[in-house]
Amino acid sequence: MKRFIHNNGLAIVFILLFLLSLGGQFVTGYHEHNKEREEEGMTLLSPGAYVQSGHFIQATFENWESEFLQMALFVVLTISLRQKGSSESKKLEGKEEVDREPSAKRPGAPWPVRRGGWILFLYKHSLSIILVLLFLASFALHFHGSMMDENELRTHKGLPPENITGYLADSRFWFESFQNWQSEFLSVAAIVVLSIYFRQKGSPQSKPVDAPHAETGE
Repeated sequence: MKRFIHNNGLAIVFILLFLLSLGGQFVTGYHEHNKEREEEGMTLLSPGAYVQSGHFIQATFENWESEFLQMALFVVLTISLRQKGSSESKKLEGKEEVDREPSAKRPGAPWPVRRGGWILFLYKHSLSIILVLLFLASFALHFHGSMMDENELRTHKGLPPENITGYLADSRFWFESFQNWQSEFLSVAAIVVLSIYFRQKGSPQSKPVDAPHAETGE
């Protein structure tokens, strides 16, 4: 068990933080949403009903959507784009280890590499593919939850519900998306630029403490 924790500590800690944060979001969101419903004269939701509500689904997946969009773009754009001096960039000139063609003869090579063909082609791009798919799934669930929540409010006010086409043009949905997207893009820009001048000893996201500012890569 100690060896497992040592080998997987980073993932374990972030998964635990995710679960704690999701639990905190659920509890606080549940009370906040019921407070709003009470003020509007609507019936209160049980915890089981809240987890299926548009309010919870929208709030959860609008954030997941922006995270997966950020990671997908970062993975794809760092293939060809460079930033002089940043630890998040490949070196300005020449090929790096990640650019070489995979070899089935390498010890421990994953099965798709040994299999070759179209399976290897997909595997060579599998990280960006799965991140894009996770973004699209989160985008769809965000849209579904947001429209559910909007239509519940419209029904309470005696207004006709929105349909899919109409809600795709609704400012509320895109406001929810853009307010998250801009923060994700800002955070990536920040780590790319700040890692040029600032250091954190021991972190793989930082260059060595004594590295010149102009040195690109870790």
